[in-house]
This record gives sequence, structure tokens and C-alpha cells, in this order.
Amino acid sequence: MTRHDDRVTLRQMLDHAEEAIAALGDRSKPELEADRFLGLVLVRLAEIVGEAARRLSDDLRQRHPEAPWPQIIGLRNRLIHGYDQVDVGVVWDVVHNDFPTLAAQLRRVLEQEPSAGGGASGEK
Repeated sequence: MTRHDDRVTLRQMLDHAEEAIAALGDRSKPELEADRFLGLVLVRLAEIVGEAARRLSDDLRQRHPEAPWPQIIGLRNRLIHGYDQVDVGVVWDVVHNDFPTLAAQLRRVLEQEPSAGGGASGEK
């Protein structure tokens, strides 16, 4: 099994969460519901954030219980496995309301984690 560097994975989570926030911008729920392409983009970005969270080491997640790891992973699972029942309004809520807080938490975790040797490492 390939192991992942936690700092790289955290950075990917942060980058994709920020990209989703920027893509949504100040659009309302009805505007998002009318823009199928943007909805698909946001769903994919949220899936990536959740998949990255799943790849983080248990050790890192235990050291930083302030982040909602199970909820992030659960969102990914619902989006991947329930792709035919995605409520874009829920995606709007997550990106608009939860991702800014998540991004701030990820920045703090990155500041606290050592640059080398922090969590699982190895070749990708």
C-alpha cells in the first residue's frame, strides 16, 4: 500500500477547499442550482477534500481532533456512492458555511505539524 505524506495531503485538502470557495464566490443556492457545471465542479472538489482526509494518518487525525475528519470523509462517501442523489443545496452549504472554517483549521494544522517526519511519509 502506498503511504502518503500528511503535510502534502493537508496542503492538497487546503488547496481544493480554497478552490471550491473561490469557484462558488458569492453565488446563491438558486444560482448554483441553475449552473450544473459549477455544481459538478464543487462536488468533485469536495470529493477530493474528503478523499485526502481519508488518506491522512490516524496519528495526525488523533493529534488534531478539532478538525471534523469523520464528517469530511463521510461527505466524500455520500458524494461518491450517492452520486445520483446529490443535493446541490447541501454542497452549497458545505462550501459556503463549512469550507472557510475547515480551511482555517487546515492552515493551523499545517503550522503545527513539522516539515519533515510529520506523519506517514513515503513515495507516492
